[in-house]
Order: sequence, then C-alpha cells, then structure tokens
Amino acid sequence: MATEGLVPITRAYLARYYDKYPLPPLPDAATALADRLRAISAALALAAAAPITPDEELLEKEANGIPAHKIDENLWKNREQMEEILLLLNKSRRPVALQQRSTAEDTETFIILDDVETKLKDMLKKLEQFQIKNADNVFNTVMTYMPQDFRGTLIRQQRERSERNKQAEVDALVNAGGSIRDRYALLWKQQMDRRVQLAQLGSATGVYKTLVRYLVGVPQVLLDFIRQINDDNGPMEEQRERYGPALYTLTKLVLAIRLYLHVSLARYGQRKIEKDDIAVLQQAVAIYTEEFEKFTEFIGEVFVNAPFFISAEDAGAESRNSDDYKETIIPAGKTHEVILSVEAVNSYIAWDFSLQQGALNMVLDIGFHVEYISPSGQKTLILPYRRYEADQGNFCTVSAGSYKLVWDNSYSSFFKKSLRYKVDAVPPVVAPAEPAAEP
Repeated sequence: MATEGLVPITRAYLARYYDKYPLPPLPDAATALADRLRAISAALALAAAAPITPDEELLEKEANGIPAHKIDENLWKNREQMEEILLLLNKSRRPVALQQRSTAEDTETFIILDDVETKLKDMLKKLEQFQIKNADNVFNTVMTYMPQDFRGTLIRQQRERSERNKQAEVDALVNAGGSIRDRYALLWKQQMDRRVQLAQLGSATGVYKTLVRYLVGVPQVLLDFIRQINDDNGPMEEQRERYGPALYTLTKLVLAIRLYLHVSLARYGQRKIEKDDIAVLQQAVAIYTEEFEKFTEFIGEVFVNAPFFISAEDAGAESRNSDDYKETIIPAGKTHEVILSVEAVNSYIAWDFSLQQGALNMVLDIGFHVEYISPSGQKTLILPYRRYEADQGNFCTVSAGSYKLVWDNSYSSFFKKSLRYKVDAVPPVVAPAEPAAEP
C-alpha cells in the first residue's frame, strides 16, 4: 500500500527517470585498445619463448571473459585491478634492467610507467572516495525514516561498530599475508552481506521484525523497494541495462592493461617493451582513467537524484516523529515495571524518562534500576538503584532474555509521581552472519 501522493517505485518508473540521464557513449578506442593489448600479450608470450604461468592463464581467461553483471561488483573489480596494476608498477618490483635504466630506451619506458602509475593512483583514490560517499548516502537515506531519538542514534552506532568489525576482518586477512585478490573477495562478500541485510529489512525477517516497527509512517512501497532493489529483474536491472555495457567495457580494458603489464614486465629480461607497444599502453591508460572518472561522476549524479532517494518529508514520514512517550502515575509506596524481551545479543536496552511537575509533587526524584532475568528465572542486577529527576541511557546486552526496568516510588509515604518515559530494546543492525544467496 503506497502513501497517498507517493508514486510506487517500479522498474517502469525508474525507466522514465533514467530517460533524463542518457550516458554518453564510450569512444570506440576503449574496445579497440583492449583487443590490441590482449593480442600483444599473447604475441609476447609466444615470442619470448616463456611458458604461460598459471597466474597468467587465469588472468588471460578473465580478460577474455564476460564481466560480472552487477554495477557495484564491476566497480569493486575495477578497484581490485587498479591495485594489482599498481603492485606490478611498484618501483622496487620492476625488472632490474628497468630500475637501473642503463639505456635511453629503459629510461623512457621507466618514465612512461611512472606516468601510468600516477594516473591509476589518482583514479583509485577517486573510486574509493566515490564508494564511501555512495555507501553513506544509502545508509543516511534509510536513516531519515528511522525515529529521530535514541533508537536512531543507537542504530547508527551499531552500523559504525559493524563497519569497524568489517575493517578488522580485512586487516586480519592482510596481516596474515592475504593477496589483493583475497582481500577483494572478502570486500565483495561484505558488500553482499550489507545487501542481504537491506533485503531482510524490507522483508521484516528475523531480528528485523523488531526493527521494522520503528519505521512509523514509512510507506510500504519503500520497504518493497528495499527488498526488491537488487533482484535479478528488479528495479536496478533497468540501471544495469542502460549503464552496465559502458562499465563492462571499462572492466575489460583494465583487465587487458593488467594482462599486458604482467606479461611484458615478467619477460622484460628476454624482450624489452617496444615503443609502439608502450604507446598503446599509454593511450589505453589515458582513455581508461578519463572515461572511468566520467562514469563515476555520471553514475554518482544518477544515484543522488534517483527517485528512490526521496526525502522523509516527501514520503510523509514526518509521522515517525510522533510522540510515543508513555505517561503513568506511580502511587506512593509503589513501583512501575517494564519488561523488555531481547532475542539477540548485542542488542541495546535504552530509556529516556523524566518526572512531571505536579501541584503536590514536592520531591521530584524517583528510584530507578535495571535487572536481567535469565530464561531460568535468575535475576542479575545490571544497573544499580539510584534516584533521578530524569535520565537517558542505554547499554549493550551480552545475553538474550528479559530485562526489567523498575521505577521505584516505594520510599515515598505521601507523594505520587507522574512519570513520562520511553523505553525500547533496539536489535543489532547486523544479524549473525549466515550463508545467504544473492537477492
């Protein structure tokens, strides 16, 4: 059910939007240069009489193959290839003859490789910044529909913790000697994990059943879109069909550049790079970096202005800010209790409360404590008793079970207390990792 006035987000609707953003075609040279570099690489391997290594065979197969279909997967693949090329071009790893620059030919080749290295370093940095910005845009857009109180804050904190854990995974792999290929396989797996989590949010499965109840006022069409966004024939397929072919061409070009550099540098002692061949490389890198930068700038503009990045106000989500505080009167000598059920560890128990001034309320404080009740009924004090006029706080749970929040007015013999409060058990943003198919 869509909110009144909000157009359902469908593939057909996106098609009309994308009509406004035609992608300028790539120069024909992008394909021609990739073909030329692959041909030179094959000829070099034969001419140098050096057998193709398993790594070269794998790279040749990838360079001649069909790129991945998803746009973000291709962006990661391009980033991986740029890093692989920069590793090849590292000055300390270049052939000894090149490092010594004993001839004018060696010196000229060395300078050209430096230029190639500079261009790719610059492009890699821009791509990394683009991906970070895009990921933040997606998360911040979803967060505009979350409650703008302690729950939204905790969800942001959990996301930050999740990203720190992901980075720690990558660091551990690198420290253990993992290759660039291994690292990008992990980075892509982490990206797919984020995608599965978005799909879970739209489907309201598992721990997300709790999370979805925070989305007060969010139209069902948005949740449907989150769930279906990356389906094979879902809304994003329209984007893949329109903009994918240009990106696939660039992916094949960067793979051809890497293949050529790998083969030619490995055989430099037997056969130096010819002037015509290095000119082809130089032209290929110039076109690749120029066109890849144009593509990321273009697709970034398309993402930011796309209709699924609608404002909370446009979606009628201002109702999410509805005052969901509760109020109760706690008589003298009595307590008020709230029990929250927690299904997953690393959830947050959070509260925000204050006492309301009354004509007869002379003492504006109340006792408050939190205890954990295990499935067997055993109680453990989590937050010690203390008297407050008002308080806002939270803690991260280490056990599933029930948590009891108690406001205590038992010490008062005469005065009732008017309590205004909001409490919640905020589940982890990241559910425990489980094998999952691509949505």
